[in-house]
Amino acid sequence: MSNNQVQSEQEYIRSLADLCIQNDSIDLSLYTKYDVKRGLRDLDGNGVLTGLTEISQVNAKKEVNGVLVPCEGELLYRGININEIVGGCLKDNRFGFEETVYLLLFGTLPDKRQLELFTAYLGEHRRLSRSFVRDVIMKSTGDNMMNMLARCVLALYPYDSDPDNTSVQNVLRQSLNLISVLPLISVYSYHAKNYFRDSDSLIIHPPVKELSTAENILHTLRADSSYTQLEARVLDLALIIHAEHGGGNNSTFTTRVVSSSGTDTYCAISAALGSLKGPKHGGANIKVTQMFEDLKKSVSDWKDDEEITRYLEKILAKEAFDRQGLIYGIGHAVYSVSDPRAELFRGFVEKLSAEKGRSDEFDLYRKVELLAPVTVAQKRKMYKGVSANVDFYSGFAYQLLNLPPELFTPIFAISRVAGWSAHRIEELINASKIIRPAYKGIGERKEYIPLEER
Repeated sequence: MSNNQVQSEQEYIRSLADLCIQNDSIDLSLYTKYDVKRGLRDLDGNGVLTGLTEISQVNAKKEVNGVLVPCEGELLYRGININEIVGGCLKDNRFGFEETVYLLLFGTLPDKRQLELFTAYLGEHRRLSRSFVRDVIMKSTGDNMMNMLARCVLALYPYDSDPDNTSVQNVLRQSLNLISVLPLISVYSYHAKNYFRDSDSLIIHPPVKELSTAENILHTLRADSSYTQLEARVLDLALIIHAEHGGGNNSTFTTRVVSSSGTDTYCAISAALGSLKGPKHGGANIKVTQMFEDLKKSVSDWKDDEEITRYLEKILAKEAFDRQGLIYGIGHAVYSVSDPRAELFRGFVEKLSAEKGRSDEFDLYRKVELLAPVTVAQKRKMYKGVSANVDFYSGFAYQLLNLPPELFTPIFAISRVAGWSAHRIEELINASKIIRPAYKGIGERKEYIPLEER
């Protein structure tokens, strides 16, 4: 195709795109007229109630004198406060992600023997066939890791002897296998991507079934397979706190919508991965780290509250960073006073930053965490308060762990596949109808005009 042909084709597509914009733009006042909750949320950010779940609960308000008021955020997994889950694992000096997966899937905490059997099962199934690694992961790499993950999950379908069976037993088997192998798919895909781009060597470490999920990620990712216990604990915490967050978040709701159609597990999880890829969902922590890199260059004194505040004001005025007017990592659709996941993460990140000799950067994050809500309140009309969300510290934590940015969102997926699986099973057990919300047609009626008269 000649350059003139390419240019002509691009101009044609551009003209068609302009036609889409012209005929698809809806008057915003109509949303108010018909009481349509854009994004399935009201002005306070509360989601429209579309279903029931016993898997998790997100609390950000409490009743005082008959009125709901914002309170410290609380996240419950199967009725158990996530702080207690993390605290119990710390007390026993053990990894907690596997226990969290068990709790989310089966609705109860495992005893010691049950946890040993379950962890052993995940370890035994944390393997990929040579043919899958060779033919799927190695032979078709891409620029975006989330697309590679979705493609690999779909490619597992023909390797399954019973892929379309949606019985609870079969879906559970498939879910456990996905929870086991997604860390390998993520790390191996990253290594393959690098090898075929600019690396002289290819690292493929086999997993060690006796290691936890967090340990295996670090073991298979690093050339020397080495890691400190604190590094593994921080990554394990990241997996625990990202594993689930109610049925209304975009990727989990996607899982339930697609599952309600009766489709197979691989299609359902690949759809969830597509949702998580979006920068408004799973990619938010990357934007936080990029924002802080710009802040470090723009602010000469990291201890000067006034200079930091001026930078934040410029962000809100769309004069700094990406000029979108957003302080990334600050604010959440549900939480206003505090995000319990960020509260948990902060202490671990502080310890890890000290181990890495980067406490000055942690102090900068802490300052922004405290200054940003005040700055936002002064500059924006707010329906509720804002605070640091889980993405605020997670990107920095992954930097401290020397995880490549390409793996930030896949780490989220490795964790959240536990929640997706629990919600898929709950949907299959309780669903009687396909999920089908309504959209009101507002287009004016038109007469068809024969082609020769147009």
